[in-house]
Amino acid sequence: MSSKRITKSYDLEFKAQAVKLAQEIGGHKAADELGVPSGTIYAWIKAFKEGRLEAKEAVHTPANALSLNEELIELRKRVKEQEKEIRRLKEENEFLEEASAFFAASRRKSARNKD
Repeated sequence: MSSKRITKSYDLEFKAQAVKLAQEIGGHKAADELGVPSGTIYAWIKAFKEGRLEAKEAVHTPANALSLNEELIELRKRVKEQEKEIRRLKEENEFLEEASAFFAASRRKSARNKD
């Protein structure tokens, strides 16, 4: 049995966000949360510190702190809207399942009456 190593590639945006998260909560926690090997996170942090990885707006600075807070507020708003939409779709799905069962029973009943 040969064991093949699966290599994942991550885009620069993901790496930058991972570095930001690692700076906030620590490398091991960030790795666990993102499902990335901790060695990979630490390599990205090292690349960032050495200037080989651009983090741009991913790293908190006083200049972008307010915009990050605004972004967080916007993302929370979107999550609430999506949760509301999910609830609506679940309700519609339940209704359609009930309607489908009703019409299927009605069809069976009418087929029996024809016999």
